[in-house]
Amino acid sequence: MPSVAVKLYSVFFKLLLKHRLQNLISISPDHALSDSFGVSTRSDESVAAANPSFTDGVATKDIHIDPMTSLTVRIFLPESALSPTEPRSDRRHSHTPSLNQNSPAPETRRNSYGCSNNENLEPYGGYAPSPKRNSRKLPVMLQFHGGGWVSGSSDSAANDFFCRRIAKVCDVIVLAVGYRLAPENRYPAAFEDGVKVLHWLGKQANLADCCKSLGNNRRVNGVELKKLNVQGHIVDAFGASMVEPWLAAHADPSRCVLLGVSCGGNIADYVARKAVEAGKLLEPVKVVAQVLMYPFFIGNNPTQSEIKLANSYFYDKPVSVLAWKLFLPEKEFDFDHPAANPLAHNRSGPPLKLMPPTLTVVAEHDWMRDRAIAYAEELRKVNVDSPVLEYKDAVHEFATLDMLLKTPQAQACAEDIAIWVKKYISLRGHEFSY
Repeated sequence: MPSVAVKLYSVFFKLLLKHRLQNLISISPDHALSDSFGVSTRSDESVAAANPSFTDGVATKDIHIDPMTSLTVRIFLPESALSPTEPRSDRRHSHTPSLNQNSPAPETRRNSYGCSNNENLEPYGGYAPSPKRNSRKLPVMLQFHGGGWVSGSSDSAANDFFCRRIAKVCDVIVLAVGYRLAPENRYPAAFEDGVKVLHWLGKQANLADCCKSLGNNRRVNGVELKKLNVQGHIVDAFGASMVEPWLAAHADPSRCVLLGVSCGGNIADYVARKAVEAGKLLEPVKVVAQVLMYPFFIGNNPTQSEIKLANSYFYDKPVSVLAWKLFLPEKEFDFDHPAANPLAHNRSGPPLKLMPPTLTVVAEHDWMRDRAIAYAEELRKVNVDSPVLEYKDAVHEFATLDMLLKTPQAQACAEDIAIWVKKYISLRGHEFSY
């Protein structure tokens, strides 16, 4: 059973969450839907500032990728990307390897982006890739946070801690997606934001390739592009960089993994379906696997866990129903909606046999567990690798909730995810399989 501290915290958590949801429900639908720009974080959210220096083995930066909406991403770059060689194969988990002390540091690591050493400008103070260094390419993981559609953010303190941990143990570049929240933007806004980030990643990869062959000046679609001689980046007519330098130097989008937490799991599964539908149109991006951590699935026909554990810890079923009312448009409200039930009869998209390998994480004391397990079983029936990791005495968001992040179980979960994910992103093959 969960500890007394977890039980007490769960009571206060549910009271505060229910109060927030009821306040949001009181907002008129017309007002809630009038803001197409949306919000990707709440004012009362505890956030962690981005830090582009490797103070704890991971550098971060925030990027607003869509000028028409509030969609943002936070990039988590592990320091292992600075090493030109892969970590030793005899390590069970890829914790962040240290840099060779005898090798020189990257020349432009502390310099202002696009500026040489002798320019009299204020230093950037963060990491900037050096064109003279043979950078290491890492897989990319798109991470979708939880929060019941109405809260959470890519830069929250809890999500920042979790993504740093995942970046280090999985040895990947994490892109935490700050999708638009409900009720300001209801379905399908968050799902569309997830797909938009996937296409943005592909665009960045293509622009990075252009940097290698573009001349000093070129016009593309009527826009004048120039090659910045110092760093070799493409800039537009205003001098703004069109290429994200961290991704251009270190990202390998052909090894892309999706990871969704709670309601973020629903988004990840949708993005995976859209990636399968797009096929080669997404190249060079290729989704090779997805991880669904206690996905926010529900349906009209209740499962055994939905009946037995309806009043479970943190996100109980009555509170979750309120969240779904805020997320789904009133005319589309249905627990068998494709966004809510992955096995609904009206589910669109490719057949299940084409879905990428899927790891499902569930908790013993979570009323959503049975439906997540049922989805994994259906994937296995059509020969999709879809194991289930069930954690005893665990509650919903046991590996991502702020007060539970530093527990041994949360750390073990991240390491278990790393073991499975590396089957599909390791350049050495399946040596990390169970």
